[in-house]
Amino acid sequence: MSIDKRPLEVKPREGSGKGAARRLRTQGLVPAVVYGKHLEKPLSIAVDAKAVRQAINTPHKFNTLLTLTGAGGEHQVLFKDYQQDPVTRQMLHVDFIAVREGEQVKVNVPLVLTGRAEGVADGGLLTQARREIEVYAKPTAIPEKIEVDVTPMKINQALHINDVKMPEGVTVKSNVNYTVAVVSAPEGVAEAAPAAAAAGAAAKPAAGAAAKPAAGAAAKPAAGAAKPAAGAKK
Repeated sequence: MSIDKRPLEVKPREGSGKGAARRLRTQGLVPAVVYGKHLEKPLSIAVDAKAVRQAINTPHKFNTLLTLTGAGGEHQVLFKDYQQDPVTRQMLHVDFIAVREGEQVKVNVPLVLTGRAEGVADGGLLTQARREIEVYAKPTAIPEKIEVDVTPMKINQALHINDVKMPEGVTVKSNVNYTVAVVSAPEGVAEAAPAAAAAGAAAKPAAGAAAKPAAGAAAKPAAGAAKPAAGAKK
């Protein structure tokens, strides 16, 4: 599935600092910056916050490929980051990353588990360790999501990143084969095993315990044994 492309009109921005930012916000705009290795220097622009939200309102969300217009030509960008007011949730600043369609870019893509693991059917618990994975892909080939069928997974089996089949043109560059999902044994079963082992150990006598007499047993006469005669030589 190819990535969505959306146009986004922006304006050149002059000035910096809180005063300039406040003036922009009174016009319904927010300051923004475009970064990229292909640019001689970061590009300072102003953009309509509502227009940004609408532009990335696609299945690809932050990975939507945007075409910025109105600031000295067109620029292909991806949404990189933003700042917002913690109370009003109003967007305060936006960062974009300039890209080229023929070159791979690093992005985070949602990882979606499908199917019902065999281990879950047997009472196990499926835990997803990674909701997103970092991949490299060309901007026009970034997948909306990456799906993995967990149906074959059994109890105590883990799914690692190297087990995940990537869509064509998408790669993962990691030196660690990290875990993305695991099926754990049922909690009761996990606790019962060590408890049973402990109970068995308590009931089992120590080696040779039956043959070993109690301390002092050899010196103690049997019950009812005849007492020595009075005056008998001890």
